[in-house]
Amino acid sequence: MLPIDSVNEQMEAYLFFKLCHIKIACTYYVVKTILMTGDRRDAMKVVILCGGKGSRMKELTDDIPKPLAMIGDKPIIWHIMKTYHHYGFNEFMLLIGYKGEKIKEYFMDYKWKNNNIVLNEDGSCEVLEPSEKWKVTLIDTGLETMTGGRIIKAKPFLENESFMLTYGDGLADINIPALIDFHNRKQRVATVTGIKKNNQYGILSIEDDIATQFIEKPESNEIINGGFFIFNKEIFDYLGDSSQCILEKEPLMSLAKNKQLAVYRHEGFWTAMDTYKDILDVNKLWESNEALWKVW
Repeated sequence: MLPIDSVNEQMEAYLFFKLCHIKIACTYYVVKTILMTGDRRDAMKVVILCGGKGSRMKELTDDIPKPLAMIGDKPIIWHIMKTYHHYGFNEFMLLIGYKGEKIKEYFMDYKWKNNNIVLNEDGSCEVLEPSEKWKVTLIDTGLETMTGGRIIKAKPFLENESFMLTYGDGLADINIPALIDFHNRKQRVATVTGIKKNNQYGILSIEDDIATQFIEKPESNEIINGGFFIFNKEIFDYLGDSSQCILEKEPLMSLAKNKQLAVYRHEGFWTAMDTYKDILDVNKLWESNEALWKVW
C-alpha cells in the first residue's frame, strides 16, 4: 500500500496532466475555428463613411457633421462603433470630409470629457475610469468626394487586406461574426447587408378616379442596401481612381453583374437616419429603452 504523500503526488500529477490535455484541446479547437471561419477580429479594420454634408438634416448639420448628431448623450458614430466593439473589433478608420475637424475634436477630447479626471500639479491629466480601447484613424478625404472616392483615398492605410465598411448614419443589431462567416463561405469580392424594404405609404388602386382598393403599407419583396459591407482587397479593381466614384453606382453594379456581390439578409432591427425626424425617432427609442441596436 502506497504512503498517503505518494498517493497525493500521483493524484496531483494526474490532475496536472488532465488540465494540460484540456488546455491543449481547447487551444486546438480555437485555432481550428479561426482557420475554418477566417475570423480575424484582431486584424480586420472597420471603415466608416463620415464625410457627407447631410443636407436633408440641416437643422443639425449647419453646425456639426451628421455622424455627430446625438442619440441620448452620445453621437451616432459612437453607437456604430460600440456595435463593432461589442464583437471584438477595436480598430476604426473614419473617412471624414464635411466639418471633419469636429469629428477629430470629438475623439481627441473623448476621454477627459466622458470620464472623471484628476489634474495633477505638473499639469498632466489622469482619467479615473477605464475607457474604450479603440484605435481611431481619421482620414480627411475631401469635402466634395463621393463614397467610392473616399474609399480609394483610404487604400494606402488598409495594408492590402480585407476590411469592413459601413455608413456613418445607420444602426442595426447585426451579428458581425455571422456576417463575416457568411462572407467567408460565399467567397465573393464583396458582401452587403440586405434589408427588406418597408413601404412608408399606403397604395391605392384607381379606376375612373374611384378607388377600388387600398392597401396600408403593403409588404415588399425588395431588398435594399443596408450598409455593413465586407470587402476583399479586389474591391479596388472596381473603384478606379476618381474622387467622384460613387460606390453605390458602377462599382456595386459591376460586382453584381460579375456575381461577386453576396447579400447577407438581416431580419432584425435596422435604421438609416436621413432627416432630422429620423434622429428624433431614434432618440425616442433610446429614451424609452427600446434601442434594439444596443447589443452591448
